[in-house]
Amino acid sequence: MKKIGFLSFGHWTPSPQSGTRTAADALLQSIDLAVAAEELGADGAYFRVHHFARQLASPFPLLAAIGARTRNIEIGTGVIDMRYENPLYMAESASAADLISGGRLQLGISRGSPEQVIDGWRYFGYQPAEGENESDMARRHTEVLLDALRGEGFAKPNPQPMFPNPPGMLRLEPYSEGLRERIWWGAGSNATAVWAAKLGMNLQSSTLKDDETGEPFHIQQAQQIRAYREAWAQAGHARTPRVSVSRSIFALMDGRDRAYFGGSRDESDKVGYLDEKTRAIFGRSYAAEPDKLIEQLKQDEAIAEADTLLLTVPNQLGVDYNVHVIESILKHVAPAMGWRE
Repeated sequence: MKKIGFLSFGHWTPSPQSGTRTAADALLQSIDLAVAAEELGADGAYFRVHHFARQLASPFPLLAAIGARTRNIEIGTGVIDMRYENPLYMAESASAADLISGGRLQLGISRGSPEQVIDGWRYFGYQPAEGENESDMARRHTEVLLDALRGEGFAKPNPQPMFPNPPGMLRLEPYSEGLRERIWWGAGSNATAVWAAKLGMNLQSSTLKDDETGEPFHIQQAQQIRAYREAWAQAGHARTPRVSVSRSIFALMDGRDRAYFGGSRDESDKVGYLDEKTRAIFGRSYAAEPDKLIEQLKQDEAIAEADTLLLTVPNQLGVDYNVHVIESILKHVAPAMGWRE
């Protein structure tokens, strides 16, 4: 059995060919898709966060709205760039969204990916401390967030407060119990996956990672997951961690599917450089009739290692079509893979 959700980047563009032409469209359609996905029996609705782009950017209003409209589906991010975040304000916002949803928030965070602008986090008022780089800053923000989510008091109370205080040092409010265990780190390398395990975060691994061995993407990703789980065991955490991978998977069921994805030649991994030093590998997409798709997916070692699969969806094709994409996997692929009964 495997949890299956969707991951949307929330793209929007004023092009006449787009079904998502404004920021309002992207937000409202995201809510509608999450509601429909829950009705289908999907397990999660996850959203990417990008700044300075025509994509979803501020996750907590969206997650809270989805939490209020749904009852069972997990709601999450994949991922929030911690270079941009005030970790204490983020802890308050995340806790509020989690409480609204009844404890269903799965918060994916990370160092972030290549940006639309140069050092965009500087416009948000952040800069690395002396001796840090931007990745160090993201990890520092993350550790502050994790500490705040423990719910322990750390702030000295005013001796003459406007309202009565509980005894002792004060914590951030609202506090959502259990949210600390539902934080995920989006790891782009084996080393950051190991770091996440040591801090007790779940693991999100996308379709992009550092090319560390030259092997096919799914093999490198499976190795990353195994390294993460080994580090988790060595750290001695009491609970069992969760691991998600994301994939572009399309079952060709009808003429629309074949028109959109049937001619895809994206059946192999791609290798390139994210910057001057970072060689990266981008995993292949899958698009085929269900029987062929099932055989292809059985060869993917990383999907087999993960407990959660996030289906990346082409959100600009509209809510109805994306419901069809998700339903096709849930009904015609997942049972044969042993992911559903």
